[in-house]
Amino acid sequence: MPIEHVTANSVTKPWGVADPRPWTQPRFDDTCIGELWYERIGADRTPTSLLLKLLFTSQPLSIQVHPDDAFARLIGLPNGKTEAWYVVEAAAGAKVALGLSRSCSPQQLRRAIEDGSIAELVVWRSVVAGDVVSVPAGTIHAIGAGLVIAEIQQRSDTTFRLFDYGRQRDLHIDCAVAAASTGSAKPEAPPTHISDQRTLLVSNQHFVLERIVLPPESIWLLEADRETWLLVLGGSATIGSVEIAAGGAIYVESQTTGIHVDAASVTCLVAYTGDVARNLLQRLTRSQSDDVGTSERVLTPSSLPLDDGTATRGRKGTTNEKTPAYRVHRKSFAPSLRDRDLHPRSP
Repeated sequence: MPIEHVTANSVTKPWGVADPRPWTQPRFDDTCIGELWYERIGADRTPTSLLLKLLFTSQPLSIQVHPDDAFARLIGLPNGKTEAWYVVEAAAGAKVALGLSRSCSPQQLRRAIEDGSIAELVVWRSVVAGDVVSVPAGTIHAIGAGLVIAEIQQRSDTTFRLFDYGRQRDLHIDCAVAAASTGSAKPEAPPTHISDQRTLLVSNQHFVLERIVLPPESIWLLEADRETWLLVLGGSATIGSVEIAAGGAIYVESQTTGIHVDAASVTCLVAYTGDVARNLLQRLTRSQSDDVGTSERVLTPSSLPLDDGTATRGRKGTTNEKTPAYRVHRKSFAPSLRDRDLHPRSP
């Protein structure tokens, strides 16, 4: 499968921002962009297991919850929605909410939703750029104003709103009460350094999220032996034959490809399915890449052609409040890696 430079489709939201630059261009119809959805090009593409987004907030989002796989299937959906957030930008005092300050019964949760006191029951905490928040399905949560967040999630748009700050959108009380874990959020595992370049941020049964930082003018092999998404947060590089800069993303699967970093270091988020990848990155010397005429022949030992393209910013999109149907592909998982039994090693 060739490398795909995915498109960034903008989605309007009442809590979004009018000017999301430099991540994408603003729209000129007086609507606010709340999300960028990174999508593969072409209607014939097989739906992926994961969805990558950027979120922009000028107001708090609704207090909400997502179903787990079991509850989703009970109501006729293919899968639930576990997600993770990486804070890209944060205004002073920006906050997110995760879990409840005290355990309550389903009946007490229903009353809190109906009378609005759920807004005082959730636990808010301050966040800064670089923070990571894991949001397992069933966890009541919210995102505050003044944030740019990169989100990786199971591919689902199923959201049950508990409180919406008077925006006159529907609440989903019955489903929210049935899907929610009515207690405090579980402690999060801290980031783990796998190597000098790789930091493991989140690892669960649905996906792995890493941050990678590559030094200037270095050359790497990226071994993507399963569904893999890469989002550039800073700097620029050529990945295969795709030139990519901040806000650009690629999709790759069953492919080993080269990364040529430009004059400044590049910072990326990489998300993929399955276990923590031991050999995600390998560094090459300049002489290794100069042995033949083009770097792609050395760095991408595949008979498949590579897509040509340059970084594309967000494109015009539409609000999507409904849940599309998706087929989800699963792989086996190694418990020892999910439990972060990791030892540093060279990339």
